[in-house]
Order: sequence, then structure tokens, then C-alpha cells
Amino acid sequence: QVQLVESGGGLVQAGGSLRLSCAASGRTFSSYAMGWFRQAPGKERECVAAISRTGGSTTYPASVKGRFTISRDNAKNTVYLQMNSLKHEDAAVYCCAARLGVVLPSSRRRVDYWGQGTQVTVSS
Repeated sequence: QVQLVESGGGLVQAGGSLRLSCAASGRTFSSYAMGWFRQAPGKERECVAAISRTGGSTTYPASVKGRFTISRDNAKNTVYLQMNSLKHEDAAVYCCAARLGVVLPSSRRRVDYWGQGTQVTVSS
């Protein structure tokens, strides 16, 4: 089992940048593919980034590709989400997700564990 704790959310101006972090408990972090999801009010939770166990493979939806970058540091049991050129539509609660094994947690049904989430607000 793994526990996930996000940090780094907050208020940022449109066009600005923010980096989210997700710290995982346990000794088997490198066994988990990781992902970031977001959910805005009235909308479904969607995956915005996912990364393989070694970091060698990543995936993004078109809405964030080129602006968001997911990375991980297995020595620190941490996954990051660098968000640049933020838009108003990026405002949401961002959650970290983990899936044991090789399959990327790129959809909700593929997630084994969730973090509690961190709020990202984008102002004008």
C-alpha cells in the first residue's frame, strides 16, 4: 500500500507557473506508475499527466501537452508536475495517483491509490 500527499498548490496568475509535488510513503515507490489528475467544479476528474515507473515514458492530453511536465525522483519517493503558461481552465483540485505495475494510470479506472488533492487557482 502507498500513501500520497500533495503539496505546491495555490493561487497563480494566468500565464504563470506552478510546481506540484506528491510525496509517497513506503519503500516500493519505484514499483508504481504515477499520474496527476484534476477535477474542476461540475466536471469529471481527468488525467493530465502520467509517468512510468522509471520515468522513461510519459503521456499527456492535448489540453496540457507542451505546458505541463511530469517527472519523478525515485530516490525521494516523489513525483512532480510542472505547470507553465497556466490558463483559467486549469483551475482545479489536482490529485496524485498511483498504479502498481507497468500500466500508466491515465484513466480513473486504472488508479489503485489516490492522494487527497491540492487546490490550484488561476487568477486574471
